[in-house]
Amino acid sequence: MGKMFPELKSSGVIKRYNGGDPILSKGDMPFEADCIFNAGVIKYQGKYIMAFRNDYDYNEEKQNFRKCMIGLAYSEDGKKWDVQEEPFLTAADLNDPEITRIYDPRLTVIEDKCYLCFAVDTKHGIRGGIAVTEDFKTIEILSMTAPDNRNMVLFSEKINGRYVRLERPFTVYSRGGIDRFDTWMSFSEDLRYWGDSKLLLAVEDIPFANDKIGPGAPPIKTEAGWLTLFHTVDIDRMRGKNGWEDCWQKRYCAGVMLLDLEDPSKIIGMSREPLLAPETKWEADEGFRTNVIFPGGMILEDNGEVKIYYGASDTVECLATATVEDLLALCKPV
Repeated sequence: MGKMFPELKSSGVIKRYNGGDPILSKGDMPFEADCIFNAGVIKYQGKYIMAFRNDYDYNEEKQNFRKCMIGLAYSEDGKKWDVQEEPFLTAADLNDPEITRIYDPRLTVIEDKCYLCFAVDTKHGIRGGIAVTEDFKTIEILSMTAPDNRNMVLFSEKINGRYVRLERPFTVYSRGGIDRFDTWMSFSEDLRYWGDSKLLLAVEDIPFANDKIGPGAPPIKTEAGWLTLFHTVDIDRMRGKNGWEDCWQKRYCAGVMLLDLEDPSKIIGMSREPLLAPETKWEADEGFRTNVIFPGGMILEDNGEVKIYYGASDTVECLATATVEDLLALCKPV
């Protein structure tokens, strides 16, 4: 596969906070850490709350991390963060000997409760989980998928009497054995049992992806529709060493689309260009896997500003902002 996408640029409506420098990194941690990224962020009970992924204990020979956990941080302004002394959630906390790692948290507030979507590696495949908490001290696991599913995010309210989630199954065999993954959605009446699944967005629908697409931050409700971020991946087989690994050929970007308020399976608008593409030092040059942007949190402020939290190079957590009007304007009718 040649250079299908030699240049990708971020939208002009995006402003990177502090020039693209991280808002959270391993230097902010009170415990062992290497990579702090792919966080979920919400406003809850008067504060900003961030649940972040921490990969640590790097294995030079296998070029991966031996350990992973979810940490927690609080903020008054969504920019400066106070990291809690103890990990929020580890694989051992789930009390299941099958589970080996937990990571990629996403946060959504529904009816004054906070719901956490997460992924786990198990001895027999990757699973997605949903949990609920009201105090970030005790947590109840509500459901776990069958393998292989991940990148799940919840809508912030029931739609036509049902809860809705976006997800990215690993449908290798049904796609002819190629590395090609798409965005699906499922529905539930109780957050425990899910079904009525359907395809929402396929890789071939996105002009700046050729490998996979999936959910990003949980959608936010606007008068025009559900404003929804998604991640995109393109592979360039000519890429070589980009980061710590011997060969990293993928590039991750963030896209934006608008879903119908009453029927979120209907895409009513989409940008045909990336919202965020790797450009800064921490996105394109430094870190574990460079050329990676992964949005995990999105907050609509009362003044119309949208805060977008994203992992950069699978190494640090960053922040970008835009106005809700500008983001909606990018979502051209499809």
